[in-house]
Amino acid sequence: MRAGQGAGEPSEEELRAAYEAELSRITTTDMMAQSAVSLLNIGATRLAPPAGEGQATAQPQRDLEQARDAIDGVKALLEILERRIPQELGPLRDALSRLQMAYARELQSGTSAPAPAGAASEPSQPAQPGPGQQPSAQPGQPGSEKPSPGPAESSGRLWVPGR
Repeated sequence: MRAGQGAGEPSEEELRAAYEAELSRITTTDMMAQSAVSLLNIGATRLAPPAGEGQATAQPQRDLEQARDAIDGVKALLEILERRIPQELGPLRDALSRLQMAYARELQSGTSAPAPAGAASEPSQPAQPGPGQQPSAQPGQPGSEKPSPGPAESSGRLWVPGR
């Protein structure tokens, strides 16, 4: 027995074999789905109100940038997972929607932090369509079928499905 290794502890070779067995069992789809769940949990934690007096301080501070990164990460993973397990993504999409709504509320309230970089600074400016996106019809234009966007949507701060 090597120094520092107790009687019930596995050897380095046993640990390596167990790790390799686990790697051969798990799939990339499993890992991406678990990562999406972890990102959703981190994002929700970063949007939670800061711990008040008398509460445990183990909860991290509110951080809108990390919440946004978590949302973007989950969206990217869901794009990939859509090819492999589209029928199983309903709960993840629902959780992502709730996280996006909470994030949008935090941006609207303006109590936590300034808007992340890339968000429009003036609410009166309409959001510009990204590459590959259809420009939205402006109110009063012929063929305008959609109602005019509200201040949150036109500022570019609100995530809107399909845009």
